[in-house]
Amino acid sequence: MRMKVGSLLTAVTLGLLLSGLAAAEERTVSARLDAVIDQALADKRVVGAVVLVARDGKVIYHRAAGEADREAHTPMREDAVFRFASMSKPLVSAAALALVDQGKLGLEDPVTRWLPDFRPRLADGREAVITVRQLLTHTAGLSYGFLEPEDGPYHRAGVSDGMDAPGLGLEENLRRIASAPLLYEPGTRWGYSVAIDVLGAVVARAGGAPLPKVVERLVTRPLGLRDTGFTAKDPKRLATPYADGKPEPVRMGELHVVPWGASGVRFVPGRVLNTRSFPSGGAGMVGTAGDFLKFLEAVRTGGTPVLKPTTAALATTGQIGTLDMPANPGWTFGFGGSVLVDATKAATPQSVGTWQWGGAYGHSWFVDPKQRLSVVALTNTAFEGMSGAFPAAIRDAVYAGLVEKDAAQAPTGTTPAR
Repeated sequence: MRMKVGSLLTAVTLGLLLSGLAAAEERTVSARLDAVIDQALADKRVVGAVVLVARDGKVIYHRAAGEADREAHTPMREDAVFRFASMSKPLVSAAALALVDQGKLGLEDPVTRWLPDFRPRLADGREAVITVRQLLTHTAGLSYGFLEPEDGPYHRAGVSDGMDAPGLGLEENLRRIASAPLLYEPGTRWGYSVAIDVLGAVVARAGGAPLPKVVERLVTRPLGLRDTGFTAKDPKRLATPYADGKPEPVRMGELHVVPWGASGVRFVPGRVLNTRSFPSGGAGMVGTAGDFLKFLEAVRTGGTPVLKPTTAALATTGQIGTLDMPANPGWTFGFGGSVLVDATKAATPQSVGTWQWGGAYGHSWFVDPKQRLSVVALTNTAFEGMSGAFPAAIRDAVYAGLVEKDAAQAPTGTTPAR
């Protein structure tokens, strides 16, 4: 009996200790994140934000701050629905990989197996074979309109980057993409592109239904992502989008061009409310921060119920070999996001193996498997929330908080591990 009582006391003591450590971790991370968010709002760099941090599967920080609609004085809420932009890519990539798990799609399948008329040619007129793997990894030779000058081939062909051209159909956009020359022989370079829009068409054919239905069946419904899809179920909860500006961000109109790349990114916020717009696999989804965190955590912990563990591992490891990602030193690309291979070159506190990406409407996210950490930071301000000072400050605040917590708990005379 004494042993049982002793064991019980030990278990209770351990539980209280672990609870105290978790509370300390939350306090240190929360204080630093609150300061970053408050400063961004005070500086009028972002209008509103929802930030979630999970460690070991537990949410240790959650906050909605600022305004979802500045002019209407609508406060931001944690269940606000955001236009995901490129956060659509990992969700659609997961649907493709789920079809691979089911044996309905092959990574080395030529795209023409599923889209017989999609046959873009190289600049010299030669036809090139593009595979599903090359679409997933952005090594297919395709491009984005915003990366080209105004007189570039995608602009001349009227290609949509997936956030503009409301009412444009999928077949027509595929035709326009295929009419422009490939930038390089598929598989020989990495280049960010409309590849996931093309992949979305492949997923629809292989999945036997329109892309929104396939993604719902394979990804969002199994995970219980009730607010994530290609249309906003409750438009009143959509966060109003803004663009960087001085002295404060500018509310986006129905066609708003934000300088980026060679010709700027074209935003048409009302596109997500136009049911005739093609479902852009690369930029067309909407959802909440909480939904996206569920998705990241599912992949981080092995993929269930969407992917097999081996497939989830593939999605979060480098898939482009020695190919470089221009302007991304220290990173390579997996299926759906970039993967950290050299933290020193990348100048980041994240662990090697971290995977991340973002969204042009003002979003960033990352998963650090070594630290068992997932972070989602969604804003309604482009591009500050994606590539301005905000996402780096959020990242640094999380790691500084963890280091501070470890230092406080370390025995005297020791150095906390990083």
